[in-house]
Amino acid sequence: MSETMRKEQALAWGVHLFTASGAVFALLATFAIFAQQWQMAFIWMAVTVLIDSFDGMLARALGVKEALPQFDGALLDNIIDYLTYVFIPALLIVQAGLLPGALALLGAAIIVLSSAYQFAQADAKTDDNFFKGFPSYWNVVALYLFLLGLNPWLNLLLVLLCAALVFVPVKYVYPSRTRRMQRLTMLLSLVWGLMVLVALIEYPLQRPLLIRGSLLFVVYYVGLSLYLTKRPLAVEINQH
Repeated sequence: MSETMRKEQALAWGVHLFTASGAVFALLATFAIFAQQWQMAFIWMAVTVLIDSFDGMLARALGVKEALPQFDGALLDNIIDYLTYVFIPALLIVQAGLLPGALALLGAAIIVLSSAYQFAQADAKTDDNFFKGFPSYWNVVALYLFLLGLNPWLNLLLVLLCAALVFVPVKYVYPSRTRRMQRLTMLLSLVWGLMVLVALIEYPLQRPLLIRGSLLFVVYYVGLSLYLTKRPLAVEINQH
């Protein structure tokens, strides 16, 4: 084996270790949840989002798949994503009392089961770099249920709505890979991240304008996703 190949493989293993480190931060988030340290739990979940935002780009830039063809990095990524985007948020939603007590376990079960279906779909990530169906952003759902302090029954309805949207074939923007309006989306997502981070750090001090202002990015994200889902159909109609 050449020295160049050894270096490429070492870098590839480093990227896989970076991806796998998300499981460690998920473990820290779990400890924080059971200690009722909600802010720390969300901060650890935010760290896993940062890891997920960069590991794919690193893998593609360094040719990880070619350097280590025997190791399934996509499978590792999906395992970590299911843990950090689905399981940990579902656990927090229950432990923080964000759902009606008698139905909390049912709500969590709906989250983990609907997302298990979503993750197992062959086209969950489409060839044109979108997510198909609600992309299991349960960490974001949990964040807003926590910050907004809504009635637990309303929270349950929101959980049911998001779970149902898993099965609706809307194409949701994949911020780091969807090319259309990518720079604007990434810029707005950065601003959104800073806004919710400030809201979390200042909790339990309420900043309604900050929290509601951050929801504008959610409206933008959903609106852009709906537009780009419908746009190919509009193009076809115009061509005919």
